[in-house]
Amino acid sequence: MNDLRPSPIAGRWYPGEVTRLRQSVDEYIRAARLPALDGEVVGVIAPHAGHVYSGPVAGHAFAAVQGMTPEVVAVISPMHYPYPYPLLTSGHQAYVTPLGEVEIDRSLVEALDERLKEALGFGLTPVWHDEEHSLEIELPFLQRALDSAFRLLPVMMREQSAAVARALGEALADVLAERNALLVASSDLSHYYTDAQARALDAEMLRRVAAFDPDGVIRAEEEGKAFACGRGAVAAVLWAARALGANRVQVLNYATSGDTSGDYSRVVGYGAAAVLRS
Repeated sequence: MNDLRPSPIAGRWYPGEVTRLRQSVDEYIRAARLPALDGEVVGVIAPHAGHVYSGPVAGHAFAAVQGMTPEVVAVISPMHYPYPYPLLTSGHQAYVTPLGEVEIDRSLVEALDERLKEALGFGLTPVWHDEEHSLEIELPFLQRALDSAFRLLPVMMREQSAAVARALGEALADVLAERNALLVASSDLSHYYTDAQARALDAEMLRRVAAFDPDGVIRAEEEGKAFACGRGAVAAVLWAARALGANRVQVLNYATSGDTSGDYSRVVGYGAAAVLRS
């Protein structure tokens, strides 16, 4: 392909050299200690900081899908940059990481765009050469964990309200209903509290995730009880997974950046979870 989204984060957020990246991602996945999973994995929730910080937690999410062979993976993330559009996607043909190209499924992007316009009055705005890390950061894990090539359905959310997240989730379920698909929600948890404060806040967010409560995930921040920078992505994936038959969520791992950096005065929280159909 000649229309590739160049990576703005390889070599900074994760290793830019193919052998080092392959080895580090494999080690994060191999080191994960999963509980017994009661059901088929429909989707996962994974953090999106630099691999050195969130990789050990992300490894648990992607260990849960190791060996799967979905034809398409929908990765839903926040958009941290101030684009004036509520929902965005890549305009390129493929993402590229040091591990190779990940083709975007343009037909699914178009189908999702149509469903969203019907539901919300607006769809997916394509962007080129974006700097967003939170979607790309998950791709090397998918490239190493999955046992076959897959096409990507990328969505980045500037608007993370309950109404938009629910409409996105229902539209995702609609376009993916007949496909062998995997859902991925990209989100970190609380930002820049002390470790003790972060753990209390994040426990509340993960409680709502484990309760399969997408409305509660959105409300948590409105209520000031818990935080997740990708709360809309998490809620959208929960709504989509429910419509696709999932009926429970299992939290797999939790840590803060302090567990890596040793600085517990101002941390970011990271959680991993699997959404299951039993």
